[in-house]
Amino acid sequence: MNRIRTQNVQAAETTATNQNKKRPPSLRGRRLILVDIENISGGAIRTLAEARWVQRMLDSTLGLRHQEQVIIGVSKAGAIHAGPVWTSARMVVGTGINGADHALLDVLNNENITDRFDEIVLVSGDGIFTETVATLGGHGVKVTVVAHRTSLAKRLQMAASQTVTFTPRQINLEGAA
Repeated sequence: MNRIRTQNVQAAETTATNQNKKRPPSLRGRRLILVDIENISGGAIRTLAEARWVQRMLDSTLGLRHQEQVIIGVSKAGAIHAGPVWTSARMVVGTGINGADHALLDVLNNENITDRFDEIVLVSGDGIFTETVATLGGHGVKVTVVAHRTSLAKRLQMAASQTVTFTPRQINLEGAA
């Protein structure tokens, strides 16, 4: 069993090395950050303060860099408050249950991510992303999942290259009445 796992790791490393060689130097080492903003805030973004809180949390956790591409998955109602705070981010809007998740999955599955980025940071603990995260990893893309410890799906955690969890002290109280 360990031999099979070692072979899989070696195959993934070879794929990543080959993928990196194909990519022009300007596209090497790039990181894409996808944020399911409502997953991190604990619900719909109802105020600018909630959107700012998520931004501060992610900046302190990830050390966001100015040149990085950030894509925010959000509901229509939440976009009104998230847009003014995340001015340089791309908003993908979804409706209904898991709407933001489906909008982010559309980006991951249909925008040639494996050829453009070496690392994906997925800020969500939702299990709906598990298959896509595993597929990206199989193509040599490092996928880091960032989520609240209590809402991180076990299958997603296993599929990710790395996970980062927020501590209970980092819960959003700014939107509370």
